[in-house]
Amino acid sequence: MIARLQRTTVFLLLFTAALWFVARAWQGQWLAAGVGALLLLNLQPLVLAFEFFVLLPWINRRDPTPRPGWRQLARAWWRESLTAHAVFGWHQPFHASRHADSLGAEAHGRRAVVLVHGFFCNRGVWNRWMPALRRHGVPYVAVNLEPPFAGIDHYASVIDQAVERAAAASGMPPLIVGHSMGGLAIRAWWRAQGARAASRVTQAITIGSPHHGTFTARFAKADNARQMAQASDWLTALAASEGPEQRARFTCFYSHCDNIVMPASTAALPGADNRHLPGEPHVALVFAPEVFDEVLRRVRAPELTPRSG
Repeated sequence: MIARLQRTTVFLLLFTAALWFVARAWQGQWLAAGVGALLLLNLQPLVLAFEFFVLLPWINRRDPTPRPGWRQLARAWWRESLTAHAVFGWHQPFHASRHADSLGAEAHGRRAVVLVHGFFCNRGVWNRWMPALRRHGVPYVAVNLEPPFAGIDHYASVIDQAVERAAAASGMPPLIVGHSMGGLAIRAWWRAQGARAASRVTQAITIGSPHHGTFTARFAKADNARQMAQASDWLTALAASEGPEQRARFTCFYSHCDNIVMPASTAALPGADNRHLPGEPHVALVFAPEVFDEVLRRVRAPELTPRSG
């Protein structure tokens, strides 16, 4: 469904930009035609500019995380603009199914990774990860969280099926990785599993997840987005259900240049291994080398032994 919605958005923007260009060019207004079309095709970078240079500095002004400099913000805006075009304009709308899950016979004895995307995304956000995991011999399952605007607890069954498939193929509990809302969906799955969760996955890694909510969700209408508002009842109840043993199994990557999760420290989870990656914007944080390297390190760690059979 997300792929279809994003394809529709891409086609509408292309059609509108082409219509504007033809209409202005027909009147001989070539400069207006070109500039207008470019602006229409780059609405997302314009919105991102507001987030990076207005909203982010204001929301983070009292946050304990070190504040980024303007050059750092400018670099983050440029990287996020390029990343957003690639992810929301190409990978997710047109190539979400390009890379199949990797759970063949060769997966047995190799710890698998379960990949969980964030809000208004699909498995296409991991398109750069999946071939890289294959090259390193790491089995994986990448989920689609559907329906896209349901409550976050609804996704626990989707994650559960992925965890079961990964464990059955590899013979050992998988590592589970979530970006943005995906990290909260992992915690919701953990709550639904109760004591069983500790034996079903080895560890969890979250990337830019609003563990304490985010300012950008306060005006949201969708059920899952409203649950990500700061101090929401859902987040409060989720935190109350967790103990120190569970939190110690989490590694949380976050950044002071995150343009979606604000204030920055809301992406850190008390009791977890929290790692600040300076200068990384929200979606591009997925592709930070430190994150992927940590995933490889964790899947190769000999904490648990394969299940028999």
